[in-house]
Order: sequence, then structure tokens, then C-alpha cells
Amino acid sequence: MASLFVSEQEKKEILSLYDEKLRELNIDYEYRSIATEYGNTNVIVCGNPAKPPIILVHGANGCAPIAIEAYIGLIDTFSIYAIDVLAQPNKSAETRISMKDDSYGIWMNKIIDSLKIENVIMAGFSFGGLVILKTLEFNESRIKEVYLSSPAYIVNGNPIKALFKVFIPMKRYMKTKNQKYIEKFLAEIFTERDKFAVKYLSKVFLYFKMDFSSVPIIEKEKAKGIKTPITLFAAKKDILFPGNKMIRRALKIFPSLKNYKLLENSKHVQNRVQNRMIEHYITKK
Repeated sequence: MASLFVSEQEKKEILSLYDEKLRELNIDYEYRSIATEYGNTNVIVCGNPAKPPIILVHGANGCAPIAIEAYIGLIDTFSIYAIDVLAQPNKSAETRISMKDDSYGIWMNKIIDSLKIENVIMAGFSFGGLVILKTLEFNESRIKEVYLSSPAYIVNGNPIKALFKVFIPMKRYMKTKNQKYIEKFLAEIFTERDKFAVKYLSKVFLYFKMDFSSVPIIEKEKAKGIKTPITLFAAKKDILFPGNKMIRRALKIFPSLKNYKLLENSKHVQNRVQNRMIEHYITKK
């Protein structure tokens, strides 16, 4: 199988940033490698092992240390399992699996099996939301509750807006390597500028073969079959998955929607203050 990284050298450069972010967190952790039918999955285990388990799932073109940083306030109150999603610029296998079938649900349930954890809380951002919903569709028996932030798989935004404001700046950066285009991209996606995101995505966009296929939408019948309590954080200024549209559809299709909040001043990626608020919801469950 051909690598998703342009070369081994570029892979090392991206993973060195992964390691840099993990060091910056200044936490005790261990790696676990879990074998699945789709390849090995890297998991960062941290937090308090005496506390309830929570699985964190990062978004597209991301990695587990970013997910831990977003919800670092959970470190004392949960036993944390941060997953490196397959086929992303991280330390898991580069196997690209389908968003349209049960693959992500099968994969995540295998991880939960291998970790030997029950009554699991899951929290995911963006593409991580799709992974979590696919997990619930396939087998939700060991999931206690989920928290979804700007999740994929419920609604999509206006494709013309996304093309001009997000994908064209990305493509222009990939062609020219001009930093102004990466800054333009980030300004549309991030609520506040993130220095690490600038460094990390500057390399990912150039040296990693990203998946540009369209994100599917969950079918109403499948959504109605989910029994696990869902808390949804939707971002009003999210160009990819608009918050108002998301809440309207979620109220119609998810009978297990326990709580929802529209983040008035949030773009797709929440800022630190908004992430602290999300942590509060999770810890006060």
C-alpha cells in the first residue's frame, strides 16, 4: 500500500510536530498499539486510571495530542484514551476506510474491545463526530454517553461558500507555499488563531495526501435507532457544518438528544474558552 505521506522524510517532520505537541502538554502518558482488521491503531492513554473512561476522537487532518489539548481539563477526572484516527497525519495505520459503511463503527468497537473498558463516554470534534456516530450505529452497548462538537455527518454547509472560503485558499497554499493562504484558511475555520495549527497544517497540506471525498449525512432511520444520550455543541459561524441547521436537524432525527448548545461566536474550531465550557458539560454530566 502506497504511503499517504509524500516521503519518509516529510512523515518524520509531521510526526516530530506530533511529538512536540505531546511534550507541550506536560502530562504522564503511555502509548498502546491495537491491532485491527484495518491496521494498527495508536492510542495515547493518560489521565487518572481510577476514574471513568473517556475516548477522545480528533478531527480530520489531526492527531490525538490535539484532542487531549482541547480537553486538557479532563485529565484529573477521567481515564483518557485519545485515538489516532486511521489514515490521518499521525501514528496509526494509513489505511483509508469508507465513511459510507460500518467500517468506522467496526474499527472503534474493536478498539473498545481491546482496551477492555465499559460504560465509555466519547467526545469528538468534527470528523471525530462522524466516527462516534458510526460507532453508535454499529454497536452502542458499551457507550454510556457522547459529546459531539461541530460534528460531521449531521449536516453539510453550502458547498460554494466552502469552495471559495476554505478549499481554494488551501489549494493555493499547496500550489504556491505562500503563508498568506494558510492564514486565510485558518481565519475561516478557527475561532482564534492557533500557532501550532499554522505549523502543523502548513506541513500536512503539502506533505500528506488528504481525503477530499464528500462527507455523508446520517440517515434518519439510523439516527432514530441510536439510544445513547447525545450532547451536541454546534457552532453558529461554522462554514462546514452550520450550527443552526445542525440543531434543527438533530432535534428532528435524534430521539436520544439529551442536550444541545449553539455556540454563538464559534467558527468550526472552538477556542479555549469554548473548550473549557464543553469540559464543564462533560464533567457535570
